[in-house]
Parts: sequence; C-alpha cells; structure tokens
Amino acid sequence: MAPSKNTEIEKPAPLPITVSKPTPYTFDLGLLLALDPNPLVLTESSNLEQDLANTARDGAQALLNQLLSTCPIASTPSGVLLSLPAIETPLPREKPLPPPKAQTTWQKFAAKKGIKPKTAEEKKKLVYDEATGEWVPKWGYKGKNKAGEQDWIVEVDEKKERERREKHGENAERQGDGRRERKEKIRRNERMQRANERKAGKGKR
Repeated sequence: MAPSKNTEIEKPAPLPITVSKPTPYTFDLGLLLALDPNPLVLTESSNLEQDLANTARDGAQALLNQLLSTCPIASTPSGVLLSLPAIETPLPREKPLPPPKAQTTWQKFAAKKGIKPKTAEEKKKLVYDEATGEWVPKWGYKGKNKAGEQDWIVEVDEKKERERREKHGENAERQGDGRRERKEKIRRNERMQRANERKAGKGKR
C-alpha cells in the first residue's frame, strides 16, 4: 500500500559540529588543508564508502571550525569575507627551475659602466615643454629632441664654432646644425647596434 499523506518522513539526526580525535588535526589554513594523523577506522568491508564519507566529513568540519575560530572575518558590501593566513606547507614545483638567462650585450655594458635601468618616470613618452606649456613627445614628430632646430637666432659656442668651420668650411650655414647632429647620432647608434648584433652572433656559435 502507498504511504498515507499523514505519514511523517523521518529526518536524519543532525551531525555534531565538534570533532573529537585521539590525535588532533594539524592545519595549514592558507591551503585550506587539514591533516588527520589518525588511522582510518573501517566498520565493515561492505561499508567502505560510508566510512570514507564519514572520515571526510569529520575532516571538513574540523577545518571549518578552525577557520571560523582563528581567521579574521569582515563584513563588506560584497559579502562576508574570511582572510586566510600565509601558506606554511612548501609545495614542490611541477617543473625544475629555468636556467638563468644570459645577459645581452647591452646588459653587460650597462653593468660594466654602472648604468641603471630607467625608472617609470623616465620611460614616459611625454615631457612638459615649459616654453609652450604643453606636453610633447620626447622623440619623433614635434619631439622635444628637435627643439631649436628651426630657430633663426642661436647661441654660438666658440669651441663648437671652430670645429664646425674646420669640418664644413668657412661658408657653411649654421641653420640645421642641430638636425645634422641628431641625424649623426642616429647613424652612430645604428652602427653600434649592428656591431653588437655581429658580436652576439659570433658568441652564439
């Protein structure tokens, strides 16, 4: 016969929230890890799955109790947050440490000369031009490095003027000297870069 509607379904008794073991658990809360040093107790061979489930439940309950009793809990607009401590158990790497990366030619040169890497402020592409009151690029089109190239009146350095006349002649125009110097620096840097690439290629062989 089908059970009547008045028959009440028996609910399982609530399990205890305290876990008692002969040897206490050890915890690594940063990894949400609970270690049970006690031997596994099995009632019957046919009841293996239930015994394993009970043991796992006890471990989870003990871990939850430890978290709620030792970790700080805060209420935020996103919900209740529990802050975990630092990890204590060292975990092995999946793969070995990579070998140290060989220094490039520039890194060797910088270390030898004591050249430090640029800061975040120095790496910014824009600089403030006090003459115009605007932010301009350091290099390239309308770059700060081209300042003074189109000036009609420039201050003459006597030493540089003598060197300029010896190199370009007495009738050479001063207009464009800044641009020529900038272009010469670019060509010199390109030659040095090609030389460094050739040296690096020989080193790899």
